[in-house]
Amino acid sequence: MHLIRSFLFAIILAIVTIPYALFGILIFWAPPMTRHRLITTWVPIMMWVIRHVLGIRYRVIGRENLPATASVVLSKHQSAWETIALQQILPPLCYVLKRELLRVPFFGWGLASIPGIAIDRAAGKDAMSQVVEQGRARLKEGLWVVVFPEGTRVAPGTTRRYKPGGAILAKRAGVPVVPIAHNAGEFWKRNAFIKRPGEIVVSIGPVITVKGEKAEAVNERAEAWIEAEMRRLFPHHYADEAAAAAGEAGAGADESAVPAGKSDAPTATASGVVAGGPADEHERT
Repeated sequence: MHLIRSFLFAIILAIVTIPYALFGILIFWAPPMTRHRLITTWVPIMMWVIRHVLGIRYRVIGRENLPATASVVLSKHQSAWETIALQQILPPLCYVLKRELLRVPFFGWGLASIPGIAIDRAAGKDAMSQVVEQGRARLKEGLWVVVFPEGTRVAPGTTRRYKPGGAILAKRAGVPVVPIAHNAGEFWKRNAFIKRPGEIVVSIGPVITVKGEKAEAVNERAEAWIEAEMRRLFPHHYADEAAAAAGEAGAGADESAVPAGKSDAPTATASGVVAGGPADEHERT
């Protein structure tokens, strides 16, 4: 059944995307925000298909944390799902993406027709300048900027180094950072043709202000919140990590055990803290 659903989804995706891509080419003369509004009508269509064909639903926690002004979003990246869904969950936005994606037939053409931040990752330090220059322009236009700080899609339960580009952009532009955690990769794995039905949980964290903070500190705070929230909401993906930590704690306790005949010696204890906060809002879609 999963194979049939996924095959049907692929067919519908092609049928819907190709006309949108061609339409985007035809309206190249329109103002950028007009093109953005027209082309992104593709999103609710595909989200309906994802729900009713693939059986993938989503729930949002923490929507009240979204600020009223355009911001930089630092999000976990596990699949293609969030590149579609965040456009429905958040205010009008654009992504920082690899320039080579714009050359992908039809899909890339559609991306090229809307405002975005396409960078040449081989450019080294110049790539960061591209992010800041184009990102500030997009933010001034009222678009939120979504950055995947790990740089690529990661499997559930794994973490890559958080690059500071998004935090640097937020600092230079003087806008807040919004961290986001989710488990999309649990149902829509990287490069996997077959998708599985289920409920994706998207958690929007408290705003991180950049005033008086260095970009590195902002990036570290975003990483700390996202990774703690991932472990709070999806502990089953980190079972090995938790077992290893428990083993280390047990070894430490054994080493500090009270020697025979010295009952008045202090004993060592181990405790664990689960980071994260209570969710006031649970929104199902």
